Amino acid sequence: ELRHRASPWQRNLGYPLAMLGLLALTGISVLIVCFHVLELLLDDAAMPRGIQDASLGQVSFSIFGSFGAALQVILIFYLMVSSVVGFYSSPLFTRLLPEWRDTPLTKIIGNCVSLLVLSSALPVFSRTLGITRFDLLGDFGRFNWLGNFYIVFLYNMGFAGLTTLCLVKRVSWAVQAELIRALGEEG
Repeated sequence: ELRHRASPWQRNLGYPLAMLGLLALTGISVLIVCFHVLELLLDDAAMPRGIQDASLGQVSFSIFGSFGAALQVILIFYLMVSSVVGFYSSPLFTRLLPEWRDTPLTKIIGNCVSLLVLSSALPVFSRTLGITRFDLLGDFGRFNWLGNFYIVFLYNMGFAGLTTLCLVKRVSWAVQAELIRALGEEG
């Protein structure tokens, strides 16, 4: 219904640009994680342990300088939004979605707890995937399991593999649907 009410500019320019942006952010995330997997295999320093004596503002947390830091911020924000969307899209938690002007207090508390857990896991998530090496004042690098190569390696491989699978599945289904629609109109 929203698509039909959208202006032609939104339908023909806005939606495709938004989809290309989402595809680009997902692709960049997968590339960074794949690069991190290679770093894990070649260098022990790539493990997401805490940074010793790195003062904020004196050491660059990205090899690309300011552009890389801005890209990390954008990717972390993208991961945060996609985590929330994925959480509320899962069949187990769709009942937790708030309803406009009709949300009971227990559901509000459940949403607050869920968002708090998701936001608390985000720094560790981004550190483990190698998207950033910044500690966010929490010194999350002191978790013992972040020093276990196999856990970090499998976590990165799982993220890269499952994200690539979802991306290929979504894009190929969209292309298949467009081809079927185009061939159906001609025939």
